[in-house]
Amino acid sequence: MLLTKSIYLPRIKEDGLRISIMSRHTLSDGVTPDPKIKRENYDVWLKILAPPTKLVGDYYKRSLSWEEYEREYLRFLRHRSQRVVILHITNAALSKDITLLCVEENPEKCHRRLLAEECKRYNPDLALRIG
Repeated sequence: MLLTKSIYLPRIKEDGLRISIMSRHTLSDGVTPDPKIKRENYDVWLKILAPPTKLVGDYYKRSLSWEEYEREYLRFLRHRSQRVVILHITNAALSKDITLLCVEENPEKCHRRLLAEECKRYNPDLALRIG
């Protein structure tokens, strides 16, 4: 099963392998370490699946719509280097629990949900739990 949740939520057994898909583990200044994100919060950090910095900035600081952000992030995920990693995660999640993590509390407008749905596109049999 592939799950998603905020990296701020505590680890539970059902999480399985916890993968951070964030570009950084800092506060919004981009420099100061986020004291709520500790190394034990995640098992693997896959920055390659984090949205490009410019895309995040365009969304949060320059009024890029969610629809355009979603379109651009999916375009980014469909590049060859990301596709290889996504396929690996998808295949692994068919036999063990994997949780994708990012800082957002709500998955509705969050890249972790988009990535999980992209994994499901690779294999429709993949079970998802978006949180």
